[in-house]
Amino acid sequence: MTQSTVPPLKVGLVGFGYASATFHAPLIAATPGLQLAAVSSSAPGRVHAAFPDAMLYATPEALYACDDIDLVVIATPNDTHFPLARAALEAGKHVVVDKPFVLDTSQARELIALADARSLRLSAFHNRRWDGDFMTLSQLLAEGTLGRIVHVESHFDRYRPQVQARWRESGAAGGGLWYDLGPHLVDQAVQLFGPPATIWLDMEQQRDGALTDDWFHAVLGYGTMRVVLHASALTAIPAPRFTVHGTQGSYVKHGLDMQETALRAGAALADGWSADTSDGVLALHTAQGVVEQAHATLPGAYTQYYAQMRDAILHGAPVPVTAESAHDVLALIEAGIASAREARVVQLRGQV
Repeated sequence: MTQSTVPPLKVGLVGFGYASATFHAPLIAATPGLQLAAVSSSAPGRVHAAFPDAMLYATPEALYACDDIDLVVIATPNDTHFPLARAALEAGKHVVVDKPFVLDTSQARELIALADARSLRLSAFHNRRWDGDFMTLSQLLAEGTLGRIVHVESHFDRYRPQVQARWRESGAAGGGLWYDLGPHLVDQAVQLFGPPATIWLDMEQQRDGALTDDWFHAVLGYGTMRVVLHASALTAIPAPRFTVHGTQGSYVKHGLDMQETALRAGAALADGWSADTSDGVLALHTAQGVVEQAHATLPGAYTQYYAQMRDAILHGAPVPVTAESAHDVLALIEAGIASAREARVVQLRGQV
């Protein structure tokens, strides 16, 4: 069979909240070789309006019982990820879990062991590895443009002054910004620089009526280099998304990657949809002194995630994000919580 005649992998989506409707469903639907075949949701009207050809199931268990579903994608409240993923693996399905993968490393290890025992593909949706600005920074570091890196700041600043009645902002396990945005920022840092030697985390509830953390500031130690990870819900004038200083110069990039905004607006995933027209700024040391120049941002590539997941299932290629790397991110999330609780720097080398 040629690629065009291979039957598509059938995907079942568990949950149809913001993450599913904005990210997973449109990305799956746009990926050749995948078919969004079924959805388990408590909002069947919303699902039918967006994907009228998908089968609807009232419960995840009913969806898992379908023999022709190859891949299950779980995009539900964080504290449900583990039991839903375990049940899907036990039903013989390949599994993608939205971030955070699960709530702790012991849950992650159990899922990894179960997937390995059944020869199933298991991956976490750390989609921000395919942010255009992150890929641009990765390229600059690989080329050595900035010299030896000494200081990095990675900010995810938003202005959302009103606490919303939703699970992400509740006091439930897995709620709060550290579990919501922390996994993205931690994962990006580890992808760029490997596991840190230390972590120090401060987090707070700053909005009126906040039930969980809506501000955090983490410092990862890498010898003489420091990587600062920061997020806030009360930042009307955001800091740069990335600020990077090295021995040969600096790179600064303002503005969040635009793929989420485009997906939320229902953009057709055609050529150019993921472009980021906001250039970064490079300030490089030259014989004439420090010279500033605009530095174009690479297009984002969220569509690569499900294309790689398809190839992992069909052709034995690597999954786009390994469950083991998601486990290591959770180890840092846990260490950060210990740091904040005990008001100390946590030593990590050899533990992550």
